[in-house]
Amino acid sequence: MDNKKKAVLLMLLSSLAFAFMGAFVKLAGDLPTFQKTFFRNLIAVIITGFIIYRKKENFFGKRENLKFLIIRSALGTLGMISFFYSLDHLLLADASMINKLNPFFVSIFAYFLLKENFSKIQIPTLIIAFLGALMIIKPQFNFDILPAIIGLFGAIFSAGAYTTVRYLGNKESFYTIVFFFSFFSSITTLPVMIIQYKPMTLFQILIMLLVGISAVIGQFTLTISYKLAPAGEISILNYTNVLFSGIIGYFMFDSIPDILSLGGYSLIIIAALIIYFHTNKKNKKI
Repeated sequence: MDNKKKAVLLMLLSSLAFAFMGAFVKLAGDLPTFQKTFFRNLIAVIITGFIIYRKKENFFGKRENLKFLIIRSALGTLGMISFFYSLDHLLLADASMINKLNPFFVSIFAYFLLKENFSKIQIPTLIIAFLGALMIIKPQFNFDILPAIIGLFGAIFSAGAYTTVRYLGNKESFYTIVFFFSFFSSITTLPVMIIQYKPMTLFQILIMLLVGISAVIGQFTLTISYKLAPAGEISILNYTNVLFSGIIGYFMFDSIPDILSLGGYSLIIIAALIIYFHTNKKNKKI
């Protein structure tokens, strides 16, 4: 099997793993969001910490990168808390698709912070994506919209975190970035988790263990996939996460998205496809 096929399979596995992570978060029931976030990251700390120890890499990164590692971790933690909250209050597929808006926000942050220019195609695709988001969120003048708005902010925070990761580039290893983020998130959510702590059943403990394992599998397979093939050729497959989430949501929670949400999914995926084909066409010309 060549690297391109391996990358495709790993990207699909990553999307499936993250879809199951979202489902497990929802399946954990009425545990506080901070408690779910803490245990998800604690498991990631243990797994990535063991890998770093075996590889003899740096746990907390280089001193000159500390500021950016903290910024990445803070934004990533806020993004995860927001995403987990939206998972508890929205359909699995709706929460997943709103979270998938983060690549479009990355483009905006990269323009202002990294001075990466917009291509002519990016502005109309951003508009299409946001129209799709509005169809999923369905703005109303009441508190029913709050979980969707929090989910949208989660996508924004995640985009800020990914922009910082892009800035770090090859300055730090992936394992160090993941460990630092997971460790930071565990430490910062611990005080609130203790205050809000709710005793867990054996079932909930097992489910939270699965949340952490599926998240680590998703992160690692995603990273390896991007190492095996150009991001522009395989990134579109990341949106299969919404398809997987929809199927899992139907069988596990008997949830079916409404017509407006399905229309919103379509617009966001169309926007992603336009960028995907435009990027590939541009790369072939170079």
